[in-house]
Amino acid sequence: MALLNFKKRDAVENGPVNPTVEAFLRGYSIEVMPRTAEKVEDFRALLPEGTRVYIAHIEGTPIEDMVKTAKRIAAEGYPVMPHFPARIINDAATLENWISMYQGEAGVDQALLLAGGVAKPHGDFDSSMQMLESGLFDKAGFKRLHVAGHPEGNKDIDPDGSTKNVDNALRWKQKFSESTDAEMALATQFAFDAKPIIAWADSLKEAGIDIPVHIGIAGPAKLQTLIKFAIACGVGPSLKVLQKRAMDVSKLLLPYEPTDVITELANHKAANPDFNITNVHFFPLGGIKTNANWAINNGGASAQPVNS
Repeated sequence: MALLNFKKRDAVENGPVNPTVEAFLRGYSIEVMPRTAEKVEDFRALLPEGTRVYIAHIEGTPIEDMVKTAKRIAAEGYPVMPHFPARIINDAATLENWISMYQGEAGVDQALLLAGGVAKPHGDFDSSMQMLESGLFDKAGFKRLHVAGHPEGNKDIDPDGSTKNVDNALRWKQKFSESTDAEMALATQFAFDAKPIIAWADSLKEAGIDIPVHIGIAGPAKLQTLIKFAIACGVGPSLKVLQKRAMDVSKLLLPYEPTDVITELANHKAANPDFNITNVHFFPLGGIKTNANWAINNGGASAQPVNS
């Protein structure tokens, strides 16, 4: 019944808001890079108050550019969560310096720790677990630490197609979450089909892993763009959703929007309040403004920007 009780959006040209989707999008986060952030004149015109903004650290990006971006976004009032990719960080001294720079110049107290998309480590670190083990984030008093989750597995970690190493890593992270003072969450790779996401999330609970899940969702983009990123990022079975769409001539030239996957996850969450997916994390592969506008049009009060 709730699905029929839509509220009207503020903008006349927009349709009704699904309250279940609105609730599911509350507290969403979004990812930027220094070069994409530069294209946004003012994040307050796009994002709700308190939106967590991840800053992706791509190999070759100077730490100074990362810190500058973090400082700018924090100054606009948003909590910033920079990536710390283990395999491009040379050693503990470098890691401690990055933490100090982010804290000292941008007031950062949260981080996403991940291995990083580099085949060969640049230095001493190979995984997020090694960075956590260093104790440097706890020493610096970081309040929130997110780590990677993979609803459809990860061929870089498990080349044989199993989930053995990924599962072992999750159990290690669960144990660490019980000893750190920081709040932890799993920020996942994006996927396009709700069913394997739900099955994976349920399997975590069955395995005793109660770290909250922030589910990765690809924002609106051209179909060709999404397929390219999906293949590069190792998206698994749900890639078939895009491939099926590509075979439909009537939809081939239309931009993909995450409406279906978000709605199905939102409905599942509404029917199962203890479902361990707590937040949506957007990968704005079609652009930050495009993604934010989709959220505004579909998220009602949950997605209204500060300067609306």
